[in-house]
Amino acid sequence: MNTSDTAPAPAAVVDMTGIAKTYAGPRPVEALRDCDLRVDAGDYMSIMGPSGSGKSTLLNILGLLDEPTAGEYQLDGRPTATLSETQRCDRRAHQIGFVFQSFQLVPYRSAVENVETGLLYQRVRRRDRRSRAIDVLERVGLAERMWATPPEMSGGERQRVAVARALVRRPALVLCDEPTGNLDSHSSGAVLDLLDELSTDGLTIIVITHDPTVAARTRSHVEIHDGRLHHPNHP
Repeated sequence: MNTSDTAPAPAAVVDMTGIAKTYAGPRPVEALRDCDLRVDAGDYMSIMGPSGSGKSTLLNILGLLDEPTAGEYQLDGRPTATLSETQRCDRRAHQIGFVFQSFQLVPYRSAVENVETGLLYQRVRRRDRRSRAIDVLERVGLAERMWATPPEMSGGERQRVAVARALVRRPALVLCDEPTGNLDSHSSGAVLDLLDELSTDGLTIIVITHDPTVAARTRSHVEIHDGRLHHPNHP
């Protein structure tokens, strides 16, 4: 055995270097400034900051919903700067799952049908969509509620459906935007317990939040203030 051999570094799902975002106008707004961020496979990270700190802009760039004005962003080892809009849509559909504060479920569709929408842009066959949707709803603890519609469900159940819709894509990265913002304390705890379980299973999760209670549940955290990222665990 060669003692000089070292284990390979874990793969970075997110690798951002020098990311900046400026919104043009009579008075240009610097939303992000010189941001560096690395998130390895299996990381469970929170990005915490107050309203107006740049959290939403960072989320949009992470999710390929917006483009930076400077810097480099590699998603799962592949650069994103030269992607066309069609390619960006394709990578979102296959590599990123989103969980939003407002759930964004179709109210007249069952939980199964809402989860199936996560696969529409992957061109998965209808039969396979149904099978995968049922599997992930069972995984998030909704086996008995999969045919209920959102108005028939509690807030915590609706957010579990939203998590299942993100998971059904089998993404490299799940982005959670204030996932407990519309929930009571009991439902919030249940959703955070679910994210803990998914993280233990190896899922790569980033939670955007202003709530220190939510941030305390993650294994690592980054703070954002005035468009700049601060890494408390690093000098």
